[in-house]
Amino acid sequence: MRARFEGKVAVITGGASGIGAATARLLAAEGARVIVGDLQAELGAAVAAEIGGEFVPTDVADRGQIESLVAAAARH
Repeated sequence: MRARFEGKVAVITGGASGIGAATARLLAAEGARVIVGDLQAELGAAVAAEIGGEFVPTDVADRGQIESLVAAAARH
């Protein structure tokens, strides 16, 4: 695949399974550094490890957890 997202950071909420995991894989394959956020810690960590990304446990209803997710993205 082309590296359309080389040098970019993508934050995927719901990235542990389904469409979120597929999106995380696709963006990573196209060069993005992917931060996976999800409540499903085991699955989210597995997806992140598979794609060389980072997992941040995230409940999108919790402002503090969203801030942690964004902070993780800002480090890259």
